Amino acid sequence: MAKSIRDIPKKKRGRPASGGRRDGVLVRLESEKLSEIDGWSKRQKDGPSRPEAIRRLIDLGLTVKVSTRQSSNNQKLRAQEIAGGAIDRMTDQRASAGDKASRKRRLIKGPEEFRDSRVDRPKRK
Repeated sequence: MAKSIRDIPKKKRGRPASGGRRDGVLVRLESEKLSEIDGWSKRQKDGPSRPEAIRRLIDLGLTVKVSTRQSSNNQKLRAQEIAGGAIDRMTDQRASAGDKASRKRRLIKGPEEFRDSRVDRPKRK
């Protein structure tokens, strides 16, 4: 029996798909950044093309682990300094140094009712 016209696959026009296409992203960069990328590419042993250099730099950037603890600790210390200075300006100057220190400590620690709910302090065991 002869094949029907429907059974014969139609040939598609153009170049066959290679299967390697991925989503593309258009990024516009200033000439200074492009020259920095080109310079980085030239310093590599294999001298990758510009797109490959951009891919590698993105991979490097995504693998770097950023430590947020350091800045968080610095912010806490700075906040304590600012609070301490404000408390020192508002305290009764006639009080003894011991009273001033204990009042300041109580103010910085916060009320007992709220100490367990503070997220900036470690939980007591």
